Amino acid sequence: MRAMLLVNPTATTTNGRTRDVLIRALGAAVDLSVEETRYRGHAAALAATARAKGYDVVAVLGGDGTINETVNGLLNPVDGGEAPPPGDDPSAGRPALVVIPGGSANVFARALGLPNDPVESTGAVLEAIREGRRRTVGLGQALWEGESRYFTFCSGMGYDAEVVRAVEGLRGSGRKATPTRYVNTALRHYLATDKRHPAMRLTGPGIPAADGVFMAIITNTSPWTYVGTKPVTPTPWASFETGLDLLGLRRMGAIQVASVIRHILTQSDALPSGRHLVQLHDEAEFTLTADRPVAFQLDGDYLGERETVTFRSTPNALQVLV
Repeated sequence: MRAMLLVNPTATTTNGRTRDVLIRALGAAVDLSVEETRYRGHAAALAATARAKGYDVVAVLGGDGTINETVNGLLNPVDGGEAPPPGDDPSAGRPALVVIPGGSANVFARALGLPNDPVESTGAVLEAIREGRRRTVGLGQALWEGESRYFTFCSGMGYDAEVVRAVEGLRGSGRKATPTRYVNTALRHYLATDKRHPAMRLTGPGIPAADGVFMAIITNTSPWTYVGTKPVTPTPWASFETGLDLLGLRRMGAIQVASVIRHILTQSDALPSGRHLVQLHDEAEFTLTADRPVAFQLDGDYLGERETVTFRSTPNALQVLV
């Protein structure tokens, strides 16, 4: 089995010694080529190269951002590309993915059931390789202004993307993206958020239009993220085997927001309730349109401000050794 391992040398929870141990362990099980990512977008380019050269597996040691880039390189080998034609098997002819968590949240790896520790996760992956065990998962896809990008677990428009943008700014100044920093940033940002003028409208085939949406969380699985070891589940019914789910807020008052936060941190299997919420489950496609540019994030990666984004489900998009 030929495998390419993509290593993010700045991954949050690994160091050089750990990486060397993991590389030796994987190299004993497969014909391994190792590449370090050096700039934003590099993982996508390396994954596209692995696909073009006929590798059987692409492994990633890194966080959710590096994994997202890799997935997009596997599915869109040329410049972002187009969505696979309906009826085709999107995973056919592509390398399988191996995930070894090395970031601060590791949402995709944990959603797959992998241990959060990179050494333990490598052990689980080696077992999957020996047994030929793999799983096919669906992905989400976001399309805007002629661009297209897949996401593994979530996307968002509005307040949550504004928090991601703020934390990325802190990371750019050398601070780590810890759970405490996310919570503190979210609280500070909430106090400065416009709570009177919602920007977005939700539409979609067979979906009743919903106006006055302040923020929207779009998920491809559950949990949406973690606060340390605590799962955050705004859309508890979401899974890799169904379409996309959405939770939207039409009010941003302290009472409404506190109620939603309390629910999604404590009620893992029940949907949040309230007239101020907009919810979708297992949808193939929908669109968010804003009357002004709003922040947009995808798998925890801030992608700027957008006015219209269409979200689509891509079933059976990727094979994962797990």
